[in-house]
Amino acid sequence: MDYVLPDKYKLTEDFLKLTEEKTKSGGIGIIMPGGKGHIPVLYAKGKCLPEAWENSIIALWAHGTLLKTQYDKKEDPPSKDAAMIMVIEDPLSEPMIHLSFPGGVEDLEEYRQEVVEGTKNHWIRDPDNPEDTRWEYTYNERMTGYKVPGLEKPINQLEEMAQALADVPITRRAQIITWQPWMDNGIDDPACWQSLWGRIMRDSSGAELYSDETGQAHLNLNMRFRSRDAYKAAFMNDFAFIHLAKNLTDRISELRGEEIKLGRFVDQSDSYHIYGSYFDEFSNHFLKLLFARTFEKRTWRLDAEFVQDIIAEAKPKIKEKIANQDAKYAKFKQI
Repeated sequence: MDYVLPDKYKLTEDFLKLTEEKTKSGGIGIIMPGGKGHIPVLYAKGKCLPEAWENSIIALWAHGTLLKTQYDKKEDPPSKDAAMIMVIEDPLSEPMIHLSFPGGVEDLEEYRQEVVEGTKNHWIRDPDNPEDTRWEYTYNERMTGYKVPGLEKPINQLEEMAQALADVPITRRAQIITWQPWMDNGIDDPACWQSLWGRIMRDSSGAELYSDETGQAHLNLNMRFRSRDAYKAAFMNDFAFIHLAKNLTDRISELRGEEIKLGRFVDQSDSYHIYGSYFDEFSNHFLKLLFARTFEKRTWRLDAEFVQDIIAEAKPKIKEKIANQDAKYAKFKQI
């Protein structure tokens, strides 16, 4: 028997009207509807990150299927779930911060440091010590120090991707992966992020990339997640990976001796979901803000002076927070 959502979670007239407007404008859409055993395939797009993420949440809430997970409690409603393709047309454009994600600027900065700078790579556990409770991996570690059994030196996939694109900008082989089947199939918290793929194209379509043809070169990126908490994780993921992408374009520019700009960013999720356990929180925060404020009032510019002040104040606090956790982990060896 099909599950029926309580009335408080059903789509309101205002939401249905907004969904119709977004669909007509091309901001959201259905590639394949759900039902008859099919998980829906949806898309969303926006010029900046907050617009694209917000549209993806609207699409998911409107068209996602109801699907249970192995983490639900008996009383929890099923999740809203779909495969999602999100396109961010100009990833570095402002505004870059959406006020509806459940966190603050300090959380964004801490996560950015973790993904881009590897500030928590030393928290990876010793696999030979069953008492070591640290992390199984970090995304930065999988990017810059990918360990393969029998291979003495870890692989810096990020640098190799930059080198590959600098050498042959049109290559289809430049990518980073995280999955390690010899380990991830058996751990409690396997990597959600799976891969990052890139290719370079100039403004002048078909222009030869090895010559002096005019036309700005752009790095186009595709990112894939196998599983994604759309409301509580996706915005922070994208915020951090866009900063990583900026560093990647800078490195390719350095290697090629020409400016490479960041082009469109495609974010793909096999399972893009909002857990039923926090439908109330989602409704009272995201949905409420969606209709209570204009887009300008529910976003912030990253380059705003007051935002940069928050980040500056957060950096020593983040450093202290990591140091305090390091003290708790002091009994474990660094690997």
